[in-house]
Amino acid sequence: MTVRSLSLSAILGVTVLLTGQGIGLAQSTPKASEPAPNPDEIIRKFAAKESEFRKAREQYTYRQVVKMEELDASGRPEGSWEITSDIIFGPNKQRSEKVIYAPVVSLQHISLDPQDEQDLRSVQPFVLTSEDVDKYDIAYIGKQNVDEIPCYSFTVKPKKMVKNERYFQGTIWVDDRDFQIVKTFGKGVGITSKDHQFPNFETYREQIDGKYWFPTYTHADDVLKFSNMSQRIRMVVRYQNYKRFGASETITYGETVPDSPAKK
Repeated sequence: MTVRSLSLSAILGVTVLLTGQGIGLAQSTPKASEPAPNPDEIIRKFAAKESEFRKAREQYTYRQVVKMEELDASGRPEGSWEITSDIIFGPNKQRSEKVIYAPVVSLQHISLDPQDEQDLRSVQPFVLTSEDVDKYDIAYIGKQNVDEIPCYSFTVKPKKMVKNERYFQGTIWVDDRDFQIVKTFGKGVGITSKDHQFPNFETYREQIDGKYWFPTYTHADDVLKFSNMSQRIRMVVRYQNYKRFGASETITYGETVPDSPAKK
């Protein structure tokens, strides 16, 4: 994000933003009879599952409800940007975005740029596939519970950064049964100038089709520190009404945010 005005093209080009507080973490103590996990094997398994999931999600329609607010020193909103979009399939069966709600933008201090758009589309709903896993240094932290779900946790950071590419840097939690990411915490990184700042965020997934864990809720509340100012922002996205293309049933993620999104 950069300081100053928000261009109309940037507004209409953005698809995904953020929301949510909420999954508690607790250290999980392995049972004495449990063998020590093999981190390389866990990474191989979850990367393969994430590849499956990425292909599966491309076959779903859903709704994205996005809101970003600038906050003053007391935490009151000063300006905002909102957009609600349906991700659908057109007559040629190609995915497209249909904007259904976009009120007048009232942001005063920051603007979005193409790197923000990349983060919103692919970094915040982070998927770490077999095709991408070699781009990252991945270190095993240990076993932790995300709410009631036993997970393997890993730190993730890019090995090297290529110009115009965006990457995730932070921590992921992988369900120890389904070997899929259920939570991420971190930020988007890449080659940028110092006046481009990006917030830390949390993304939560929920198993809503009985097989794959889908992003449902992302949240950021952070202070962006530019060279000439600092600006606190709050960003939220909800992914709702997942429906497999051609299927008759809709899987709805409710209008209100539950206390524990990542539950089986």
